[in-house]
Amino acid sequence: MTSLVHGAKRLVGRGGSPVGERLTALETAAATARGRLDDDVVDRAENVVRRGAGRLALSGDHTVVALAGATGSGKSSTFNALSGVPIAAVSVRRPTTSATTGVAWGEDDAAEVLDWLGVQRRHQVPPSPEAADLDGLVLLDLPDHDSTEVAHHLEVDRLVQLVDMLVWVLDPQKYADAALHQRYLRPLASHKDVMIVVLNHIDEVAPADRGPMVKDLEKLLADDGLAGVPVLATSAKHGDGIAELRALVTRRVREKKAVAARLAADVTSVAQELQRENGTVDPGQVQRADKAELVDAFADAAGVPTVTRAVQRSVARRGSQHTGWLVTSWLTKLKPDPLRRLHLDMGEEGKQLTGLGRASVPEPTRVQRARVDGAVRSVAGGIGSQLTPPWADAVRRASVSRLDDLNDALDRAVVGTDLGVSRTPLWWRIAKLLQVLFALCLLGGLLWLAALAVLGYLQMPTPDAPEEYGLPLPTLLLLLGLVGGLALAFIGRFVNGLVAKSRARSADRRLRAAISGVTDELVLAPIDAELSAYAEVRRALAAALR
Repeated sequence: MTSLVHGAKRLVGRGGSPVGERLTALETAAATARGRLDDDVVDRAENVVRRGAGRLALSGDHTVVALAGATGSGKSSTFNALSGVPIAAVSVRRPTTSATTGVAWGEDDAAEVLDWLGVQRRHQVPPSPEAADLDGLVLLDLPDHDSTEVAHHLEVDRLVQLVDMLVWVLDPQKYADAALHQRYLRPLASHKDVMIVVLNHIDEVAPADRGPMVKDLEKLLADDGLAGVPVLATSAKHGDGIAELRALVTRRVREKKAVAARLAADVTSVAQELQRENGTVDPGQVQRADKAELVDAFADAAGVPTVTRAVQRSVARRGSQHTGWLVTSWLTKLKPDPLRRLHLDMGEEGKQLTGLGRASVPEPTRVQRARVDGAVRSVAGGIGSQLTPPWADAVRRASVSRLDDLNDALDRAVVGTDLGVSRTPLWWRIAKLLQVLFALCLLGGLLWLAALAVLGYLQMPTPDAPEEYGLPLPTLLLLLGLVGGLALAFIGRFVNGLVAKSRARSADRRLRAAISGVTDELVLAPIDAELSAYAEVRRALAAALR
């Protein structure tokens, strides 16, 4: 599309042509729609841009008018009558016109235009007072569109797409031919401003029947969407109506609006077709419930419940090491840390080591992947429900386009999330200090009592132990150390359970926030890209149709 962009910009640069701007907008719409909308429609849009770029890049002083018609319609005779020069061959042998003939009037050579049209048989009429009204006209005599020669009607099909103005020459016997109306006239309904219909051989029709026949032709044209197209009754053989036809053609040539009108009609026709394929409605929005289900499904697949349970057990374990009875708390160190098992290791002093490798969270199961797929489809379906089928399909494709990266993305999210377990509460430090003091009391009481027992056993003088609250001090120290340590451990166990649950909830929130980022990256961002493309096509088509 780069060459088309260059050509379209060149067109706009020539006087800021509105048609050039519309072509540029159509080109943008086609380029963005490629791969999303029907290729045939996009191809037609690109062809219109290409033809428009080629036509506007040529001289604007020439207007190309083509005479088209069926075998025996008198098209070549009308061509000669209009031009005033017997150039086109006229014969009773049919078909007569086997190749396109072109005649140009005026000082400016029309070779460049005829080369672009691919017309080899050509004639340049020098300026003259008699043909002054035809200056700038390039008149083409096309092959018969109903010729048995395939090359003939292919040539007609090609040039009908390129010329600035069309004059359809019909005859009284075949003006209602279904092939003519269905193949040519009806598809060109948007081009009625650059079309003239001639009912030739009117001399062969009884005068009383001429008016009703013209009315019938006008009705057929109206049924084709061509109401208002000029319809002239002519006889090329006798010259009837030829002056009116020539005046109508020359007026269009002098106005120099046919080129822009033809291109505008081309743009309008294909842009409307592309717009029907594209649609004009606003897309749906991501519903809060769908987004929540998407995050839940991703979190489940990432093993967030497993990680949060590990956080809870890890915090409870660390709390027991700080607040547990010192005599038995060392046993907890023999149990592996749950987070370490998941490769979410706890370094020295409880600092979390992140980014050290992959987590050991189990891969998503088939059930979990099915839940992810269902949640993604639900989001894509909600957004694409109002769009046309091609865009709804594009949104669905975009929503799953990056799911192959799901496992790695979820693993990075889990490993890279600060689980909030590294902080050591102050009360843990105080509890540990108290447990040390209780342990010292217990040890001191035991040693004191043991010393007294040894002295008594050896029948040595035993000093009297001081008493406090009616109890010997060694016994009091022993009881204080034992009861205080156990009581503190019991309270600590209860409080640690609450702290562990709180830390687990906090870790769950942080993990889900990270997982939400993954859903945005893998699902919503590709969908947003498609919606941006949809909005761009809508905007460009609106500009092309203005």
